[in-house]
Amino acid sequence: MLSMQHVSYNFSSHWALKDVSFAVDSGDFVLITGASGAGKTTLMRLLHGDLPLQRGQACIAGFDLRKLTPRNLPHLRRSVSVVFQDFKILPNRTVAENVALPLEVNRMKPALIRKRVAAVLRGLNLKNKGDLRCKELSGGEQQRVAVARSIVVNPKVLLADEPTGNLDDDLSRRLLEVFKQFNLHGTTILLATHNRQFQEHLPRAKFLKLKDGRLLNASDGS
Repeated sequence: MLSMQHVSYNFSSHWALKDVSFAVDSGDFVLITGASGAGKTTLMRLLHGDLPLQRGQACIAGFDLRKLTPRNLPHLRRSVSVVFQDFKILPNRTVAENVALPLEVNRMKPALIRKRVAAVLRGLNLKNKGDLRCKELSGGEQQRVAVARSIVVNPKVLLADEPTGNLDDDLSRRLLEVFKQFNLHGTTILLATHNRQFQEHLPRAKFLKLKDGRLLNASDGS
C-alpha cells in the first residue's frame, strides 16, 4: 500500500527528512511518533502530494510519487485523504457543506451525499451541528469537521497529522475509535501523534519513530 526508499527532503539548508525507508501493508494502522520538528508533518505532506519528492522513491495507493503531476494529483487524493493540523475547512460554509465538498467534487449523487454526510456526522458527535457555519464552532468541533471531511470519501489511506491536538481526552478516545472502525473496514491509517496513550488503545498498531528527520525504528505492537 505504501513504501518509501531512501527518501530525503530539505528546506533550503535544513533537512526535514534524512534517508527514510519503510513499508506499510494494506490495512495497517501506523502511529508515527516524534518530537516537534522530527519530520512527521513533512512526511505526511509528501505522501499527500503537497511537497515534491526530492530524493529517493515513494509509492502510495498505487501512485508513484516520482511521477506525480498536477494532472493526476486529484486522482491520488481520491484514494489518499488527510486530516490537516490547521483544519483547512471553509469557515463561512456549514458543517454539512464542508463535509460534503469532496463528495461533490467526485460528482456523487446528492441523495447519497446526504446519507454519507449524515452517517459521518453521527459518528463524530456532530449530528446537531450540520447547519452551523464552521466559524461558529469551537476549535475542537472544527477539528472533528476536518476529520469528517477526510473520512467521508472512504479513502484507501488516511493520513492524520495530530488529529486530537485540540480535543479533550474523552473526545480523543472517541475519535480514535472512529479511526479504528475505518481501519477494521480496510482503510490503511497513518497517524502522527504526541499522545502516548494511543499506544495503550492500539496494541496491534505498528510504530514509526522519527528524530531529527531520521527514522529510528519500525516495529509493531505484537
